[in-house]
Amino acid sequence: MESKRYCVIMAGGIGSRFWPVSRNSRPKQFLDILGTGRTFLQMTFDRFSRIVPEENILVVTSEAYKELVMGQLPSVKEENVLLEPYRRNTAPCIAYAMYKLAEKCPDATVVVAPSDHMIANEDIFEDTICGAFDYAAANDSLLTLGISPTRPETGYGYIQCNMGKFKIINGHTAYSVKTFTEKPDKELAKVLVESGEFLWNSGIFVWNLKAIIKEFELHLPDMAKLFGGISGHYNTPDEKKYIDDVYSACQSISIDYGIMEKTGNAWVFKASFGWSDLGTWDSLYSYSQKDDNGNMISGQVVGYGVKDSAIVSVKGNKLVVVKGLENFMVVDTDDVLMICPRNAKDFKNLITDLSMTPEAGKYQ
Repeated sequence: MESKRYCVIMAGGIGSRFWPVSRNSRPKQFLDILGTGRTFLQMTFDRFSRIVPEENILVVTSEAYKELVMGQLPSVKEENVLLEPYRRNTAPCIAYAMYKLAEKCPDATVVVAPSDHMIANEDIFEDTICGAFDYAAANDSLLTLGISPTRPETGYGYIQCNMGKFKIINGHTAYSVKTFTEKPDKELAKVLVESGEFLWNSGIFVWNLKAIIKEFELHLPDMAKLFGGISGHYNTPDEKKYIDDVYSACQSISIDYGIMEKTGNAWVFKASFGWSDLGTWDSLYSYSQKDDNGNMISGQVVGYGVKDSAIVSVKGNKLVVVKGLENFMVVDTDDVLMICPRNAKDFKNLITDLSMTPEAGKYQ
């Protein structure tokens, strides 16, 4: 393994769209939702430990989740767990890791990835990331991984390729990025997929440190000044105090909107390793095996006349009996029973409304 290869795993999200199993106190990245014996975070760590040395893997998370991270990843050094005092989206999260790494290994090449994605073919994934690493180490391009869409998905962002400007890198095609598109409605998603120019945005990035810091200075100068201004205090006992001050003054913005959509130096690395962003119950349903009636069943469940539905019973010793549902989602936990259409588009609004109720704290 290359000693100058690093990995940053982003693990600070609250996973609200997997409620009621995912809660503020234990979000989905810390759960074994697939029943594999490993949580999403652990599977992500395992995946990247095949590519970079374990001591070069950093995890950025909320202060509230420090003990969860340390408990699930005991081989990760405490100084490699970066604690955000406030949620400020992905640009500050990445800036924190990049500027901290710059003092330790300024010539590093870094892969940045979410902690809750599924990869079907680990060997192809490893080959793809290693190819991206090799290219990014020698070039100042910002690489993002794009996935060939298999359906007009409304839950993912899209990247438009400049079909006339591409290069072959270690057998993989990389296109110059033309545009980024946020999560579209069904009609627009269909147009994007049929055009043949768009890939799903995986949210996985590969670049060298000098290149990404230069882009922060160019496109997010205030943020660069904040994180660059505490140089000399990273990797010291004073780091937390200075980071608290930085986050208090830092804007909340995504890396896509803050840098990737503005730079002329972004390339999308077309990938085919079987990827899924399991961000919702419906995406988990799409990924999972179904019975002959198109149902995803987990737990002690008996169904009659149930079709194309997801029935999940987390309470192992409770029998759940369901009759006559189609395209529905039933999730039963110790303290919450949720029944709603499987592909409900207003699910996030439902969670927001629940947070306003008098007893919200019990269920968040």
